Amino acid sequence: MLARIDLRGSALPGPRVLGGLLPRAGTDIDSVMATVRPLCEDVRIRGAQAVREITARLDGVDAEDFAVPKVALDRALAECDPALRAALEETIDRVRRVHADQRRSDVTTQVAPGGTVTERWLPVRRVGLYVPGGLAPLLSSVVMNVVPAQIAGVESLAVASPPQRDHGGLPDPGVLAACALLGVSEVYAVGGAQAIAVFGYGAGSCEPVDMVTGPGNVYVTAAKRLLRGLIGIDSEAGPTEVAILADETADPAHVAADLISQAEHDPLAGAVLVTTSERLADDVLTLVPGQVAATKHSDRIATALGGSQSGIVLVDDLDAGVRVVDAYAAEHLEIQTRDAHEVAMRVRNAGAIFVGPWSPVSLGDYCAGSNHVLPTGGCARHSSGLSVQSFLRGIHVVEFDRQALADVAAHIDALSGAEDLPAHGAAVRVRQR
Repeated sequence: MLARIDLRGSALPGPRVLGGLLPRAGTDIDSVMATVRPLCEDVRIRGAQAVREITARLDGVDAEDFAVPKVALDRALAECDPALRAALEETIDRVRRVHADQRRSDVTTQVAPGGTVTERWLPVRRVGLYVPGGLAPLLSSVVMNVVPAQIAGVESLAVASPPQRDHGGLPDPGVLAACALLGVSEVYAVGGAQAIAVFGYGAGSCEPVDMVTGPGNVYVTAAKRLLRGLIGIDSEAGPTEVAILADETADPAHVAADLISQAEHDPLAGAVLVTTSERLADDVLTLVPGQVAATKHSDRIATALGGSQSGIVLVDDLDAGVRVVDAYAAEHLEIQTRDAHEVAMRVRNAGAIFVGPWSPVSLGDYCAGSNHVLPTGGCARHSSGLSVQSFLRGIHVVEFDRQALADVAAHIDALSGAEDLPAHGAAVRVRQR
């Protein structure tokens, strides 16, 4: 079910070449752009009527108004299973505590007597948060998107999630209950690329937003790419992925279960084990079929684990293993080795790192307090997961008095002359008369 790649016995290539040797899910965003572009343009031109027609065609739901009434939010919370509500409340509390420590303060630097530069951190005014509802209604994503935006000080939040025929054309009740718990009352029953178009252009009662965050399928990602610039986005999320770096001390049952749990998300999900132990690899391969057969979504998982995006990579030692996982730059990286914390501190590229046998990715998906909206497809080499910083913009405020400007005038004149921009220097000299 999981293919093997043996990298033992020879020197590893550089990071780019090495990354190309590893299993990876591919997402061809351009292949759906021909579908997404006219759909978004239709929403831009015809607004709510286009949304209604697209939703009826793609989701089988025909609703005159895609805004979710507050009574539906209140009902979803009132009818929420007590165990689920308690889980949501605990998750919200932990995510708030972790993200509260991310809030930045304004800083003023005196660069010269009478001259200061202040960096202010100001939130985006209005944000649209997308919550998937396809193979799995990700109500935990409501928490992961809303909480950092609220802590950042975003004043206007709207959530969109696909309508469900089984729920009267409303989003999943768990999604609505999470919104209600977080005090988000502006919710729309619209999904896919059309939801991103609603956020970007405005439609019906939804006013345009300044930024869109949240994971989604390839159509959602294509719409975010298309509208980027008109709106800010968090990332172009691809299929989810996990890498596990393990040695002979790892429990093969844990490793197998963690590979399977991530494969449960999507047939395109990637699950990669990087190990120094051939015995561990053999044991995992022996355990996986039985564990997969016992799960609800066995067909989906089997497809993901049997695809070219998943596999087992054998390496000579942990130094090589660290090089491999750095080249892979996983969305989620587990370290199940001897001295796991020390090994984790050597890793440079990962969206989030889960250390030791008692920190599975499932913990991070729900109740660790960390954020589960993370960079995929190797983007952890250059990008971070969603955080309070995602919703803040740094603005420099420059304030000099007459003498502070005069003290630097000659330098400005020299630099503007070197760049053949003499008017820049003249704009300073005119103030020195």
